[in-house]
Amino acid sequence: MTTIQISTIPPGWIGGFAQSNPQFAYPNPNLSSLPMLENMANIDLLKRQQGVEWPEFSWETEKGNPDPKRCFQMFSPYISRIGYDDSGRVYSIICPQQGIWIPGIGCLNVEVTVTGQRGWVDEPNKEYNLAADMTVEGKIWFSPGANQNWFVKMLWNLFNTSNLPFPSSKAKAIRVTTHQFQNPDQPIFPVRKGETTLFKSPDFARHPEAYGVGNVEVEIGPIIKTNNEIVDTFNQLVMDLFNLGSGNILQSGNLLSWNVWFTDPALVDVEEWRTHAERWRDSIDEDHGSPTGPGTIARYFDGTPFNPAKELIDEKIQEIIDWITKHLIGAGLRA
Repeated sequence: MTTIQISTIPPGWIGGFAQSNPQFAYPNPNLSSLPMLENMANIDLLKRQQGVEWPEFSWETEKGNPDPKRCFQMFSPYISRIGYDDSGRVYSIICPQQGIWIPGIGCLNVEVTVTGQRGWVDEPNKEYNLAADMTVEGKIWFSPGANQNWFVKMLWNLFNTSNLPFPSSKAKAIRVTTHQFQNPDQPIFPVRKGETTLFKSPDFARHPEAYGVGNVEVEIGPIIKTNNEIVDTFNQLVMDLFNLGSGNILQSGNLLSWNVWFTDPALVDVEEWRTHAERWRDSIDEDHGSPTGPGTIARYFDGTPFNPAKELIDEKIQEIIDWITKHLIGAGLRA
């Protein structure tokens, strides 16, 4: 039975886009008749939004083992949101930015950049409240804080000397591909109503008081090559280090899932939306924090915290140092 809730809907709602094509309907929404829109190209059309107060992420920390040790972590509140017009047509989706602390290195920034989206929201319908498709790209780079570390500073200086793109900013970030679960040829993946059915979430990762909930699953693909062997090898070493510190959250072949628990619908401030990503990035760069407050630590189902193995991180750092000594310093850093 469909549940309708009107009281928390702000003025101006017209609706109708979800019902404009029979193929959009549940149980299997087909949105392929809609073009994939560039995520920041239609900000002026936004009128309404639903913020994700509780972005609950989950992934396997030891994929392939008999006990893969699934982790659960809530990223910072309101790190994501979905934006649409008064009819309910989706025009923009904001996705996560997060700082990951790597012992001995400092903070690495990770951003899930939405490159395309399409879909609908039906505000009054609490049961079938949304359906959307997305394409995203992961990006990883050293934060300014990390660049003060002697090790990272040495790397930055070495790469700058030869004009190689060391990942010291988002513009030079390591780029990670993503695709639909078990379908590497399909970069478009769905965002659908309800919690994921792929696994059970612990009580600390559930928020039944939310206005609504959707789920997303995306499989992590390989790094995008730069066509420079030195840079590509270095970037893979950094990715290995990042995954050791984060519990393999962006390990190639791993499935990253998240339940997005929405707050009540609200109206959009277009300028605030347009500058959202930059403000978040500035906040992470300055103090490794998020402007809306911290999330939670990564935990296993029973609540036990995930702790990266320091000895493995130290080994990977030494591997990077040895590689730099042999291939960069010893070879005179030839581009």
